[in-house]
Amino acid sequence: MTLDLTLTTMSNGADAIGRHEGKAIFVPFAIPGETVRVEIVEDKPTFARAKLIEVITPSPDRVTPICKHFGVCGGCQWQHISYEAQLKWKKQVVIDQLFRIGGITSPNVLDTIPSPSPLHYRNHVQFSQTEDGKLGFMSSAGVVPISECHIAHPDIMALFNQLDIEKLDVDRIGVRVTSDEAMIVFESESGEPPDVEIDLDVSVAAVNKRGEALTMIGSDHLVQTILGRDFRISAASFFQVNTAQAETLIEVAITALGVSDGDTVLDLYCGAGLFTAFIAEKAARVIGVESYESAVGDAEVNLNEFNNVELFESPAEMAMDHLVKESVQRVILDPPRAGCDKRVLDALIKIAPQRIVYVSCDAATLARDAKRLIGAGYKLESATPLDMFPQTHHIEIIAIFNL
Repeated sequence: MTLDLTLTTMSNGADAIGRHEGKAIFVPFAIPGETVRVEIVEDKPTFARAKLIEVITPSPDRVTPICKHFGVCGGCQWQHISYEAQLKWKKQVVIDQLFRIGGITSPNVLDTIPSPSPLHYRNHVQFSQTEDGKLGFMSSAGVVPISECHIAHPDIMALFNQLDIEKLDVDRIGVRVTSDEAMIVFESESGEPPDVEIDLDVSVAAVNKRGEALTMIGSDHLVQTILGRDFRISAASFFQVNTAQAETLIEVAITALGVSDGDTVLDLYCGAGLFTAFIAEKAARVIGVESYESAVGDAEVNLNEFNNVELFESPAEMAMDHLVKESVQRVILDPPRAGCDKRVLDALIKIAPQRIVYVSCDAATLARDAKRLIGAGYKLESATPLDMFPQTHHIEIIAIFNL
């Protein structure tokens, strides 16, 4: 079925939304305010998904995408929207989710903090291979080979253009760069090193599904400098992909935390210790919790200079069973996209810290968890969207809850 729609808002995802006969219609590559012609490709009782056929009345925020692969490779979803409008819509998505899911009327959502660089910002990109070995990105239609990527750091694309490898028995080929180092990571179920020769000035590792890494060439880690502090990042460890914006994230989050000299701070999902290191400079005691073995190993190195930091290698929900009786004044948490396990929130409510700073990469799960915290007596002071992923619909959010 083909129909004409006027789009009214943006979803918590890639699509703009219009309505037809009371049903929400999700339209990719469109912008609220536009009138479009679409074809329904998936029809459900309460919503439908559509394919954009024609933009009848374009938005003044519509721009020409810079990349020839836009709309096909799946890496970016918003290159057709001006950067100023991207920031506006990310703020609105956070407002909508906090209201719809969190039940918060008129939430105090601040303006989105722009990325210093809306292009060429990613320091880590994961490529897949076509059947004939070409590198590209995994999309809903399979692997799409690419020849350019405008959100990847130029050093990554320089390596991309030098890589000439046959089809390998791996799931993904990751390329990571810092200011003066680079690493190629072959990811597979087994972590067996592929039979490949790489004659480049890079480190090379193979990583399995359990996060265990085998160094093939060079070092087993990179060093990333953030706000003048060096952080070790192992082949299997997560680290923020937008280096410049990661510095802003830290500054905003640490300021929001408001640590005093005598405070004990709980840092949940602490990863390689990115927040922990800057908190430890101010707090009396910091307790870090991280489940991923590789990240914990990195954190031990990154935090070695501090004698006021304790690290727990454990899923957050299990660690909270042991930490629930601690006297904690401040909590910072940076959970995965799924948000916090209910047991984590229940334990935090029992601990009753004066302030919780929740760093979220999904507005919907933040809103869900906010509702639970507010129901236990916390107030949402503010939520600040931060654009860690320009040209995509993804949003980083720093939310402050006070008791």
